[in-house]
Amino acid sequence: MLQLFYKFKNKVIMLTLRYFKILFLPLIFTLCGSCLNDSSEGIGTSKNELGLSNIVIALKANKNPELMLSEKLELEEYLSAKLNRKVDVLIPTDSSIIVESFRNGTLDIGYLSSTDAARNIEQSTASLFLVHLKNGNPFYQSVWLSLKDKPYNSILDLESLPVSFASRSSTSGFLIPVYDLVQRGLVGPNSSLDDFFSKTVYGTGYVSAVKKVLSGEVEAAAVSDYVYLENNYLDDVDRAKLKIVQSQGPVPSHTLCIRSSISNNDKKLLLNAFLELNRKNPSLCNRVFNGKLVTTKQDKHLGILNRAIETQKTMMAKGVLPPS
Repeated sequence: MLQLFYKFKNKVIMLTLRYFKILFLPLIFTLCGSCLNDSSEGIGTSKNELGLSNIVIALKANKNPELMLSEKLELEEYLSAKLNRKVDVLIPTDSSIIVESFRNGTLDIGYLSSTDAARNIEQSTASLFLVHLKNGNPFYQSVWLSLKDKPYNSILDLESLPVSFASRSSTSGFLIPVYDLVQRGLVGPNSSLDDFFSKTVYGTGYVSAVKKVLSGEVEAAAVSDYVYLENNYLDDVDRAKLKIVQSQGPVPSHTLCIRSSISNNDKKLLLNAFLELNRKNPSLCNRVFNGKLVTTKQDKHLGILNRAIETQKTMMAKGVLPPS
């Protein structure tokens, strides 16, 4: 009887292990495929050849999924031909995994918001690689939008009124406008957003925050200026109903960050490949990165953002600001 029990037990264990392999090994290989990058650096035989055996790039998921899939495939094809290496472009829906992915070597380059970039750099897992130009500048503005027929002309006019932010993690739709409120002495460190506004609500992105204005749920929304100035987010009918109450910033443009542990020679070769994208395929560069890619100094680009993040941390510690 005891022998039958052990025979049955061992069979269950073997079946469980087999099921685990089938279910999880593809995921493990996907996540760790570029772990080989660290051990493979040095494959190149000259300064003109990459030491990396393959390159993994992450793009910020901020567009229509079908459109991003097309851009992903085109970018993979272009860079693979240029670098003579396999290039995998990923589109993670959660930017919080980027820090760990840089740290363990499963990610080489990430296209991130300036806030996500600053948090990765703070962890020493990555450094600023390139930034994109928005209308010729490495920055844009955060704005408060209201209905055009409302009598609001500045943030002071919104006191004791309901407002919406794009999301708790948005740079232009939360972090920078809150920092502006603090700089003006309207909130913090001991007074909350609801001490100034009558109510604060959060959207799931720019459009959802603006829709709350259009529906009358709130009186104003904090978003990026290009949500109003360009026609990629709102239709002409909705845009005609709105106006800019106030601008604040500057908001540093999105960045390309590179894993800190990549060799200097590989960083140089990768940098040249991305900069050539401006000249050899400007259409692809504009579609993927929203503008021309340029180099800049890390501290200069992220200066205002680092100050805003420190302000946010102070207010969160005092309990007058919700967690991001």
